[in-house]
Amino acid sequence: MLDIKWIRENPKALAQALSKRPSYAASAQSTVDEIIVRDEARRAHLTRLQEAQARQNAASKEIGNAIRGGDTALAEKLKAEVAQLKSFVQGGEAAGRELDKALNEALAVLPNVPLDDVPVGKDEHDNVEVRRVGEPRRINSAKEHYELGEAMGFMDFERAAKLSGARFTVLKGQLARMERALGQFMLDLHTTEHGYTEVIPPLLVRDEVLFGTNQLPKFEEDLFFTPHGDARLGLIPTSEVPLTNLVREEITAGDRLPLRFTALTPCFRSEAGSAGRDTRGMLRQHQFYKVELVSITDQESSIAEHDRMTACAEEVLKRLGLPFRTVTLCAGDMGFGARKTYDIEVWLPGQNAYREISSCSVCGDFQARRMDARYRGSGEDRTTKFVHTLNGSGVAVGRALIAVMENYQNDDGSITVPDVLRPYMGGLEKVG
Repeated sequence: MLDIKWIRENPKALAQALSKRPSYAASAQSTVDEIIVRDEARRAHLTRLQEAQARQNAASKEIGNAIRGGDTALAEKLKAEVAQLKSFVQGGEAAGRELDKALNEALAVLPNVPLDDVPVGKDEHDNVEVRRVGEPRRINSAKEHYELGEAMGFMDFERAAKLSGARFTVLKGQLARMERALGQFMLDLHTTEHGYTEVIPPLLVRDEVLFGTNQLPKFEEDLFFTPHGDARLGLIPTSEVPLTNLVREEITAGDRLPLRFTALTPCFRSEAGSAGRDTRGMLRQHQFYKVELVSITDQESSIAEHDRMTACAEEVLKRLGLPFRTVTLCAGDMGFGARKTYDIEVWLPGQNAYREISSCSVCGDFQARRMDARYRGSGEDRTTKFVHTLNGSGVAVGRALIAVMENYQNDDGSITVPDVLRPYMGGLEKVG
């Protein structure tokens, strides 16, 4: 959530930033104007309420003076005034809560402000390539992952559809073991070499937790929910949600930062709005596994931490020997809560294309304000400030499986197991 004080002082800067996002291209100025109007109405009402409370307190004291002075008429007049002020204050407090609610609802659906170096553009075609690592090997008549998996009998979409419907997969045998091996390899890399602390978080979370990492209210249709007493719990779309919220409503000592967390969890997404996209295979699923990276930093360190996190995710692909490229997302392709995002796209020979396998974002204090997550400075500066949060895939396990299958496929339909995975697969050299 953006700081209303900053918006109040920089309305033109906000309108310019919003205009870089396609959904606000025609309404940026009117959106900012509406927020300013709501803020001014709230502040004006608060001023009137404070003046009424001050007058109520003063009049109450004057009643006592009037009684002691024997001026009964004045005392009665003041009592009537106090009663009227009391009624106004009581009603004004309720009205103030409604004005607060109206402003917060407008702020809750407002996206983050892109950093100055984020490319201007409308969609993925305007993203800017940063680097390219590895050379795709030539594969004659490269097959897609689902062709390879079904031919082996280790990947079953038909039975998955009988169980759960579209966008689910049953993995069996050696491919199931390879997916498990990939997740374990990533966790070991990030915890032993990259300094992340492994966490096993809840997979069901409260609405306020989803609000904290900006899934709610704007992206409710992308989530799955289950009833829980008189309320509900949401299935996590990514472990970014519980990992980032580990510091919600807390003040962390500044000398403990950065905090770095990682988790391997199932993720659940309804994929609303993706009808017709990647319907074959397991590239876009309702349920999938992902290793997540989350960092909580101070305000000065978040940009450097963003580059570090991206390098940690890239290292996974380097160790697996998978060709990839890293791109900076343009403002039009960037996520709601991000200030800047690097996408890592892995080469898929079966599609003859690079496809996203990791997205690493720096969010500034956008999520921290929604979570009320702060840190206290060390040394002479003991003030509290909002933390900065970052998240990234380190990486999507299912997509890594797809990439390994397609890049390591052999003419006989088998798949060579990458060297780094063999210890996790009992020394197995080929799948198939």
